[in-house]
Amino acid sequence: MPAANHLIERLPPHERGRLLALCEPVQLALGEVLCEAGATTGHVYFPTGGFISLVAPVDPHVGLEVGMVGREGMLGTPLLLGLAASPVRALVQGAGSSWRVEATAFLRELAASEGLRAPLLRYVYVLMAQMVSAAGCLHYHPIGQRLARWLLMSQDRADGDRLHVTHEFLAYMLGVRRVGITLAAGELQRRGLIRYHRGELSVLDRGGLEAAACGCYRSDRLAYRLNLE
Repeated sequence: MPAANHLIERLPPHERGRLLALCEPVQLALGEVLCEAGATTGHVYFPTGGFISLVAPVDPHVGLEVGMVGREGMLGTPLLLGLAASPVRALVQGAGSSWRVEATAFLRELAASEGLRAPLLRYVYVLMAQMVSAAGCLHYHPIGQRLARWLLMSQDRADGDRLHVTHEFLAYMLGVRRVGITLAAGELQRRGLIRYHRGELSVLDRGGLEAAACGCYRSDRLAYRLNLE
C-alpha cells in the first residue's frame, strides 16, 4: 500500500520511515465502528483511501457528526494530548484503505520524535477548528447549505464523484429529520448539482455545489491550508 496519507507524506524522511515501520495496512469497511466515545484508544489510523466520521453522542440512539477524517489527517488525536479515551464515536463513512498503528507503539515513537509531534499537533488544531465550525454551522445555517458542505467534505476524501449514502444516514450525520434531507437533496438535484437515486449520489456540478454551501466549508479548507500545507 502506498503511503498516500498527507500527514505521513509531510513528515521528515527519517520520521516518516520510522512511523511506517510501525504501521500495518488495513481495509476500512463501510459502517465499521473504529472507536466508541469514552473507550480507550487502541489504535491510531492514517487513512489513505477511506474516510471516517467523528460523531458526538447525544443519547444512546442519536449522534451528530462534528468532524471528518480522511487522507489529510489521522484518527487518535487524544493520544497526542496525553489522553487515552476518545470523546467521539469513529464511524467509517467511506470504505477504503488505511495505515494502522497500535497505540502503545505510537506513543513510544511520539515521545522519541519531536519531528513527529510538531506536525501532528498542528493537525489537532485544524481538527479543533473543524469542530468549532461544525458547532456554528449546526446552529445558524439551513439544512441545504449544511448538506452541500457535507457532500463537498465527503467528495474531498473520496476517490471520485460518487458516494453511497442514504437519507437515514445523512439525517443522522447532520442531526435533522429525514424529511429535511429529502427536501434539501431534492432541491440540489433540481438545480442540477447532484444526482441521487436509491442511496447512490453523484456530484454533477462541483462549482455549483461550492456556491450552494455555507462559508464553513471554505473556512475549513483555509484552516488546513494555513496550518498544514
